[in-house]
Amino acid sequence: MTENCMQQKILISITSPCFNEEENIEELYKRVVKVMEILPEYDFEYVFIDNASTDNTVEILRGLASKDPRVKVIVNTRNFGHIRSPYWGIINTMGAATIYLASDLQDPPELIPGFLQQWKDGYKIILAVKPVTSTNPVMHYLRKTYYILLDKISDVSITKDAT
Repeated sequence: MTENCMQQKILISITSPCFNEEENIEELYKRVVKVMEILPEYDFEYVFIDNASTDNTVEILRGLASKDPRVKVIVNTRNFGHIRSPYWGIINTMGAATIYLASDLQDPPELIPGFLQQWKDGYKIILAVKPVTSTNPVMHYLRKTYYILLDKISDVSITKDAT
């Protein structure tokens, strides 16, 4: 047996919280699978955490999980929000590294190879920063004000527009 055949793949975890994402989930899943196929040194698990969706999100997730053992689904009895839900998803992963992707496709799965390269280079936390926002001026002002206020009251520096 060659040395390459004996090497074990590294497990990478991907987690996405969901709330009424029936229009995005299958596309997100397909794009993640496509990206991971070009990274043969990695195995992956995909942990979806649903926040009491009222559409067909849970049924779609269960369908994906029944066809792909790498897919795991956590179904919450209520919406735990954009902070606690991703955290719960992350602590339920098994990989050497965990990648958080928003289920609305705002975080393109095609960024995964770059995240993994930076992780291999020794970075412990890698953030995606949105270079441009398409929100209306009022939302842009509120978001900017939010980050300024958060940065002033926080003990750590806040990276603006990061996920």
